Amino acid sequence: MLTTAPHLYLRRPSPTTAEFTVTTCPPLTLPLRLCLLAISLLRVAIFTAATTTIYSRFFHDPSRPPPPIPISLPDLLYQGDILLLASHLLQTLHSSPPGQFLASITAPLSNSALAVIASVITYFTLCTQLHTTESLLVLRGLGIQTSTSSSSFSSPIPNTSDVSNRWRGWKWWFWGTTPTKTRFIPTEKIRDVLINEAFRGFEVRYYLIVIVEGEEDVVVVFPKLLPGRRIVEEVWRGVRGCLYEGDPNHQSLGGSWGQTATLGRKDS
Repeated sequence: MLTTAPHLYLRRPSPTTAEFTVTTCPPLTLPLRLCLLAISLLRVAIFTAATTTIYSRFFHDPSRPPPPIPISLPDLLYQGDILLLASHLLQTLHSSPPGQFLASITAPLSNSALAVIASVITYFTLCTQLHTTESLLVLRGLGIQTSTSSSSFSSPIPNTSDVSNRWRGWKWWFWGTTPTKTRFIPTEKIRDVLINEAFRGFEVRYYLIVIVEGEEDVVVVFPKLLPGRRIVEEVWRGVRGCLYEGDPNHQSLGGSWGQTATLGRKDS
């Protein structure tokens, strides 16, 4: 329910522009949105508990009273006094019944064990990814751009009820989102776009590659997801049709698809 096998979305705003997006995020139905909201609240609770536990063990000084707040909390937030605001929030959490309960159940643990456990919990809370989205943008006469991003709560999902096939971008700004990695390749640098094949264990995997002039290594499209053969073929046909449609001077390095698939065979 939370994730699916890699599937393809195609956006074609003009005859000379095409965007191919492969994602593991299912359509954002109401049950899925509620489930993602519950997961985000659970992450907030776990992160808050881990942070409060670390503060109670290593930073809280019982003999020193909390510093007074000269102005209200909204004013502190507006002025950007984050350190003072965080200090008071942690002190309030430590003094609350849940904070005292956490301190009591973690009291038998040593400092090193508590630090390791809290750090591991914080890391998985912040860095666990649910969805991966990779896209390929093709601009005839300009070039292509590849991008990869991983996120817990954001993925571009097309609005299937819209006749114009516009896109919806659902952004959930909690955490779990990695920066998008993009690369643009100008048209004059693109020698060809081919389908390659490789062995992954005992399985043959097909993947899309871009041969760039002056580079020894090829550029793999959708390197994280490596979608199935049907998606790879559909993207390959769409990319070549958008890039080279009406170009009589272009000659493919690999010829037909079958020849292309056997040229780059390698073991992995």
